[in-house]
Amino acid sequence: MQLFDVVVVGGGPAGYVAAIRCAQLKLKTALVEREHLGGVCLNWGCIPTKALLRSAEVKHLIDHASDYGLNVQHSSIDLPKIVKRSRDISGKLSGGIKHLLKKNGVTHIEGHGCLDGPTKIIVDKNGQKETLQSKHIILATGARARTLPNLSAGKNIWTAREAMTPTALPKSLVIIGSGAIGIEFASFYNALGVKVTVVEMLDCILNAEDAEISKFALESFKKQGIDFCLSTRLDKVEESAKGIKVHLKKEGKTVTLEADKLLLAIGIVANTENLGLETTKIELDRAHIKIDDWCRTKEPTIFAVGDVVGAPWLAHKGSHEGVLAAETIAGLKTKPIKKENIPGCTYSMPQIASIGLAEDKALAFAKAQGDTLKIGRFPFMANGKALAMGEGEGLIKLIFSQKTGELLGAHMIGAEVTELIHSLALCKSLEGTEEDIMHTIFPHPTLSEMLHEAALASDGHAIHF
Repeated sequence: MQLFDVVVVGGGPAGYVAAIRCAQLKLKTALVEREHLGGVCLNWGCIPTKALLRSAEVKHLIDHASDYGLNVQHSSIDLPKIVKRSRDISGKLSGGIKHLLKKNGVTHIEGHGCLDGPTKIIVDKNGQKETLQSKHIILATGARARTLPNLSAGKNIWTAREAMTPTALPKSLVIIGSGAIGIEFASFYNALGVKVTVVEMLDCILNAEDAEISKFALESFKKQGIDFCLSTRLDKVEESAKGIKVHLKKEGKTVTLEADKLLLAIGIVANTENLGLETTKIELDRAHIKIDDWCRTKEPTIFAVGDVVGAPWLAHKGSHEGVLAAETIAGLKTKPIKKENIPGCTYSMPQIASIGLAEDKALAFAKAQGDTLKIGRFPFMANGKALAMGEGEGLIKLIFSQKTGELLGAHMIGAEVTELIHSLALCKSLEGTEEDIMHTIFPHPTLSEMLHEAALASDGHAIHF
């Protein structure tokens, strides 16, 4: 039996970061992972999808080269090469994590980890079992794509994993769900010439985003040729001569779509099965592990981090929780995560990024405080760098407290906004105000100037719009 200070179960962004931080803090640490280091994010999520989307963006630029005064032959698609590039990037990064674990002295153990009480983990690798004893355990087992009853992934029904590794481009694709995953795949396949239809139960897309940004995005995607069926639910799916027949219900009427493939992008399910939770005091809340503000479960020796503990299901949130758990175990003074300070990004074309409260929630919050809002907007079409890039479509929206000037929310759509949101995440973390942004000197010409202009606009004195 091997003895450790900390055993981390799961090698995704939450787990491997937790393991490395524990080792940095001189805790004898092991990481148990049954598949690939990096988890879903690195192998089947965040990273490979961004590689695919980059290929789509390059194709889009080539197809519009004449807008920039360039004569370029129309692009052709080498799908196997696109997919291989995506997989190679994931493989390289997974290997990098293995190196980082070794560099920091983390013992990497391959196999499926299962709790046997509050301080033991039984690792099963191809039927061979090993028991680990540890003072503390961190569960970082992540989540998987949600499917529907009697509707699992197959030849013509995809989850994100199958959509990332197509052997051939479908001529048509129906996507169920308009969250970040569904919209990113809609952008990718649409850019490659696939006829895409997105089906959403709600009356809007990207429901987690500010309503104004959601509407802007919907119109932008429609202009690109993506079709949407809103306020529509999936009824049943049948195989057809073409591939798949999707029966939908909208306002009591049946609508039928035929397509080559169907992609389910309806959320995720926490990986809590076969973990031995029943041998501990750990409790679940809506199928996720319950934790306190410091990632402790109901079992004092066991912590949980990442997607397995619930929303928001974001890699950067999981990594931060991994550090929080490690430092709490080591006895350092730590601060709980403020969920309102966690940015969210969608890497579609155009990109979407946000942090803090949407306008409706900010308004309710302000009213409860006897306060009102100041909202500043600035369009991409008034920014020199955006126009020089050929990216004049977009909007920056900042929401402030009238009383204190506190930044309550930031919502953006447009080119590279996922690279702008960190500035406002830092502003919120430092409890910055409208005045702080106004008094900051932004470089010119940059897209970041629009943050400054939006803050100025909240006071009615934007310079360039």
